[in-house]
Amino acid sequence: MLRIDALSAAYGRIKVLWDVSLNVGDGEAVGLFGPNGAGKTTLVNCVMGFLKPVSGKVLFQERNITGMEPHQIVKLGIALVPQERELFPNMTVEENLRAGANYIPHARERIGEAFDLVFTLFPVLKERIRQKVGTMSGGQQRMVAVARALMSFPKLLILDEPSVGLQPSIVSELFSKLREIKNQGVSILLIEQNVKQGLKVVERGYILENGKIVLEDSSTNLVNNDHIRKAYLGL
Repeated sequence: MLRIDALSAAYGRIKVLWDVSLNVGDGEAVGLFGPNGAGKTTLVNCVMGFLKPVSGKVLFQERNITGMEPHQIVKLGIALVPQERELFPNMTVEENLRAGANYIPHARERIGEAFDLVFTLFPVLKERIRQKVGTMSGGQQRMVAVARALMSFPKLLILDEPSVGLQPSIVSELFSKLREIKNQGVSILLIEQNVKQGLKVVERGYILENGKIVLEDSSTNLVNNDHIRKAYLGL
């Protein structure tokens, strides 16, 4: 589904990523974990076309999308839930969700089906369909952001730090929804600092530290890895 090969990236003269490689298979949930400043969001920016890498390539369904414009990448079937949510606070839940489908022809044609999908996953959004998003709680806004991404019927869903700023109970609820999304056949790339919760969602994980992949393994093995237990799980 997604393959990143030997990707290096920089902001001006400041190099942030060094030869990063990872892949996400069809219908697979994969995690990219690491501390603040490790380069996780920079990697997302390269995948989504917001930043052109210094070297390496990004392939989606065997197609080289390196350096493509963001709107072209979205139309291919990649949806991003950004860390900052980037919702329209003065618009209603319904209006925000429609924005996720309006610019993608196949999604626009199936918008009724898309609403059914997201309201099944997030019933609270149906109850608050006329509410302005800016008046909602942080957890509810995060649900709107995920639902908006799903309105485009993505093949790959990328979530950048979805747990940031949320109470643990809300994080658990949100991550349970991610498992439901994966079970519907959507591939997931989860970018997270919260390794403990993230490993409950994904099948495999990569650890990114100081711009380099230092570890790759199954979620089961990562949970039992001494470095992970000490550095990320507090055990």
